[in-house]
Amino acid sequence: MKKIFSILFLSVGICAFSQQVESMETIFNDKISIRALELYDHKIWYSGTDSKFGFVDIQDPKNPKQIILSEDKLEFRTLAQDKAAFYAINIGSPAHFFTIDKKDLKSQVVFTDTTKTAFYDALHFVNEKLAYTFSDADKDHGLKLAIYRDGKWGMLKNAVTLHEGEAAFAASNTNISSTKNFVWIATGGKASRILRLNLKNEKFEVFNTPFIQGESSNGIYSIDFSDDHFGIAVGGDYTKQEANVNNIATTNNGGKTWQIQASGQNAGYTTCVKIKPGSKGKEIITVGDQHISYSSDFGKTWKKISDEKGFFVCQWIDKNHIVFAGKNRIAVMTLKG
Repeated sequence: MKKIFSILFLSVGICAFSQQVESMETIFNDKISIRALELYDHKIWYSGTDSKFGFVDIQDPKNPKQIILSEDKLEFRTLAQDKAAFYAINIGSPAHFFTIDKKDLKSQVVFTDTTKTAFYDALHFVNEKLAYTFSDADKDHGLKLAIYRDGKWGMLKNAVTLHEGEAAFAASNTNISSTKNFVWIATGGKASRILRLNLKNEKFEVFNTPFIQGESSNGIYSIDFSDDHFGIAVGGDYTKQEANVNNIATTNNGGKTWQIQASGQNAGYTTCVKIKPGSKGKEIITVGDQHISYSSDFGKTWKKISDEKGFFVCQWIDKNHIVFAGKNRIAVMTLKG
């Protein structure tokens, strides 16, 4: 789902609470918009606008590496990896599925979706042999899901039908999440629902949510699950950045039912959520265009820990370091231990 974000330059405003910020360091600057990150080999890898793909070495950020995946100025909002390669898909039509070899960074297009409605919102690897990516629907409103299995891409047949005006947001490559048993997909727009795929039988279940919905800019933008039971969803309305009603929810039963959290008491529109590894969902970081926020009680309450602006996506490096990326830069936040 296409969106236009305002360009706001960066100012730091850090407030203290139970989780305090020690520092925020910019390690990469470029004329680029980044909405997808991966960590590999002590490096932060990214894909973005103008067909740009590359990495920044966490230990030696002064020597970044960047390549151009296509002579066409494609926009990438997806990025994923297995042991051998990275994978990225450009938004819009035709949608080219790129593979980038980790050894020599040579890229090739291995699959192309030429349908006019092609717009791939997220790409996610469940394990080394299995990945999913989904696109805005065609005229039949069927869930359009591509599957990577045993080295090949194809379309996954399913019986899920989306509502008129129900789609997804290519905001941070995080509206797909998985465990060994399930894959969850979040939608937004006229309806904001959770689609859960059982990996054992490849059958879908569809669950309604109390999330803000009804308009094309409403809904869930990002989800994350710590296990088969606990998950969190964040989002809102990108046209109303400060709106903070019914834009955060959690589940304790694998997505079947959702409980709204901190409605009217959070920092507003949010594009990415990541559960701290090892915390089992207790500690969570979120980022939106106007804020970085933190929860230390399973998403029930939130504190804004930074007024940094222009970030769209984040990822935990370790328990005390988080990488953020967005408009024109990549930065690393250090939390006090």
